[in-house]
Amino acid sequence: MYFLDAFQLALRALGRNKMRSILTMLGMIIGVGAVIAVIGIGRGAAAKAQEQLAVLGSNMLFVGSGSVNRYGLNVGSGQTKTLVLSDARAIARECPSVSTAAPGVQTGQQVVFGNQNWATQVMGTEPQYFEVRNWPFASGSSFSEDDVTQSATVAVLGDTVRKYLFGSSNPIGYTIRIGTLPFKVVGVLAPKGISAGSGQDQDDVIFAPLTTVQKKLLGQDWLRWIMVSATSRQASYVAQRQIESLLRDRHKARPGDPDDFVVRNLADVADAEAERGSVMTTLLTIVASVALLVGGIGIMNIMLVSVTERTREIGIRMAVGATEEDVRRQFLLEAIVLGMIGGAVGILFGVASSLAVSNLLQWPILIPPYAIVASTLFAIAIAIFFGFYPARKASQLNPIEALRYE
Repeated sequence: MYFLDAFQLALRALGRNKMRSILTMLGMIIGVGAVIAVIGIGRGAAAKAQEQLAVLGSNMLFVGSGSVNRYGLNVGSGQTKTLVLSDARAIARECPSVSTAAPGVQTGQQVVFGNQNWATQVMGTEPQYFEVRNWPFASGSSFSEDDVTQSATVAVLGDTVRKYLFGSSNPIGYTIRIGTLPFKVVGVLAPKGISAGSGQDQDDVIFAPLTTVQKKLLGQDWLRWIMVSATSRQASYVAQRQIESLLRDRHKARPGDPDDFVVRNLADVADAEAERGSVMTTLLTIVASVALLVGGIGIMNIMLVSVTERTREIGIRMAVGATEEDVRRQFLLEAIVLGMIGGAVGILFGVASSLAVSNLLQWPILIPPYAIVASTLFAIAIAIFFGFYPARKASQLNPIEALRYE
């Protein structure tokens, strides 16, 4: 018996009980579909998290003021006053793995325009900050180095502040009041959205020249933070070590003394998110694979019923010359056909489910080709595994006893 003939016979045999065959394939359809959907959604969610982290900036490191120990009491980070502008200049100049460094301070202020007001964060920094954060402008432009040198009262608005103060109007050229000082709006930033790391609205902020905020709003000469861009993601870890070594040397920290600053690498956050997403996708894929096993058990159950129902048919085939191998191959092919058709429909079900979730949650869906190939092969393998016993049982029937079966 040739393979093609056996395949056609398998299709005809399954076609005699269409509803039973469809219900048998349902386990495979759900199993394959669930595996593909879980992998696609999981990889899409991981990509979304990476995209949100990338919005924070390119190869970015955060250098912040550290904790103060007062009479044995650590009062928390951000309390030291040892981080200064010359540290930022030294980081940009003396750390080979650093591309750009932008110093900064911040303060909460009430902002007023006309009869509108809004409480927000005002950050004082330098023009290269927007390069470090990879933050484009929606309109206008950044303040200049001359503005920083002259402590000019100019401001760049985040999109949230723009909406609350100006609505749909263009704020460029208008004057707002920050605290008690008038500031001219020179630029509006493109929206960045919610931060993946902290959950804060990144657009609820106003930027002004560093010296302006230090002298006219805060009255301090030390920095709260320095945003650093490494030359590449791989170089960010080297840059972190270089910055730590440089700052300890500049702050005259002795061996064993704690750092009076903190350095955080956003690549660590990205790697942690990627690992978490990978673990969750793996666990959910394992759970979804259980449906495939249930589908395989369903195939074995139906094939055993089919062997019992077709005992007389098996006896006739053996009587006219069919070998045990022919019978075994026939029933095994029927199980494989169930697995193949179930797998094919399951692929369509999985892709459709992924697209539905994508539209609902606004997540990108990434279904790698290996997921489709692997789940299909797994479905066929399960069909072969669970179909072998019924096929073997059918091939070992005694022809004479089979012909007597009613």
